[in-house]
Amino acid sequence: MDAFAKQAFTGNPAAVALVEKFPSDDMMRRVAMEMNLSETAFVRPRTDGDYYLRWFTPAAEVELCGHATLAAASVLGGNPRFHTLSGMLGTRNLADGRVELDFPADPPRPEVIDTRLVAMGAVACWRGRFDLLVELPDAEAVRNLAPDLGVISGLGTRGVIFTAAGDRLGVDCVSRVFCPNVGVPEDPVTGSAHCTLAVLWGHRLGKEVLLGEQASARGGEVGMSLDVDRVRLSGRAVRVARVDMSAPGL
Repeated sequence: MDAFAKQAFTGNPAAVALVEKFPSDDMMRRVAMEMNLSETAFVRPRTDGDYYLRWFTPAAEVELCGHATLAAASVLGGNPRFHTLSGMLGTRNLADGRVELDFPADPPRPEVIDTRLVAMGAVACWRGRFDLLVELPDAEAVRNLAPDLGVISGLGTRGVIFTAAGDRLGVDCVSRVFCPNVGVPEDPVTGSAHCTLAVLWGHRLGKEVLLGEQASARGGEVGMSLDVDRVRLSGRAVRVARVDMSAPGL
């Protein structure tokens, strides 16, 4: 599935594995490595009608992933609820074709700017639950950024979100996300990052409803709606392929 995408081969690709029971952690890591996407979502039904959901990059299990959750909800249809390492996550398939995710807000805390980030143009820095959030002077700086992934790895977080104010009509903020510590050099469109971006830009702009553009090569847009300590993220998903994983040994 291509998530946060209006057409195939844009947005962020995710594999969705529907299983009756979870394979071993080692097998899930191997499947994620084989898929070689930023995330593979493993979905297992519960007896109460909800689902368990786990996410794996090619290198590690992660605690929260937006685009793979959107992809899983799109595959399942309806309004599936997922039990995850980040608690209960509600989703809705909307009549206009978008999927809405009910995620925890992640208010960023001010952080002293690392000198290595200053060298990349950082003008402000915050820390969220998983990532550093770094402001650059403008959207062009975000679009043209070529960061040193060795430096990014050495900062000790899941990843680094670079952001600036939007430079297109209707777009409130622009971002790019780099997560080499979990095997994702640059993530095309990162739902969980917008749990932090929504709080920063919502408070700065005095808005509860925003639109973010993630300016990776594939590109994508993420709708954001602030609701106290939650953020509703929205976007579309497009099915690209169906893979038969019933090979011997699986």
